[in-house]
Amino acid sequence: KFQPERLSNGDTKCELLARSRYLLMVPGNCWTPSQKERARLLFELYPDIKTAYSICHSLRMIFNNKNATPASAHESLKAWYNKVTEFNDDNFNTVSATIYTREKEIVNYFIDRQTNASAESLNAKIKNFRAQLRGVVDVKFFLYRLSLIFG
Repeated sequence: KFQPERLSNGDTKCELLARSRYLLMVPGNCWTPSQKERARLLFELYPDIKTAYSICHSLRMIFNNKNATPASAHESLKAWYNKVTEFNDDNFNTVSATIYTREKEIVNYFIDRQTNASAESLNAKIKNFRAQLRGVVDVKFFLYRLSLIFG
């Protein structure tokens, strides 16, 4: 009968990967002692996961920095681009290219730390309302109804 190799914390490699999903989504200072041990084993066995986690964490820290200005955020993003280029992973390169093309809009977040989420939400509600009506014939009446419902 097959007995998989057990690691020092009692997990098999498959269990280690499955149980490490949550700890890769949160910063290291939020890990429990067992998660710290699991992360240590994971990063020893899979160094690419450690590098990927580091790159994700550094991007997270750019946005969590409360004292960041648009200029400092731009510099931090440039350093982040360099890390992604050194890692040379297609997924990270795609994200990096997307952020690079939208960097001007992204850096504007650091002026007042506001997003356009409320505008996007209102736009989605308007599109849903229009879809329920199956199109708009009378634009003035449509705008009037919108102002009554969402105004």
